[in-house]
Amino acid sequence: MILNKNFLVHKTGSDTIIVPTADAGFSGVVKGNTTLGVILDYLKEDTTVEKIVDSMVDNYDAPRELIEKDVNETITGLRKIGAIDE
Repeated sequence: MILNKNFLVHKTGSDTIIVPTADAGFSGVVKGNTTLGVILDYLKEDTTVEKIVDSMVDNYDAPRELIEKDVNETITGLRKIGAIDE
């Protein structure tokens, strides 16, 4: 899976904003926190949920269960708006 090219990512401080282009098929803006930004960084290249979770567990001081929950919720939300290409 990879971030759909019709979604642009902008980071400002601790906020991450996803803006769809006219071709995205989604209207609106998604605003998230630093965790969203980190997950979107992984989605710049083709990856899997498991790879994202494993990498975040290695790089952040948080329980694996919490990281898995956050990643799965984020990926589910991104799929709902069409922001991920499988």
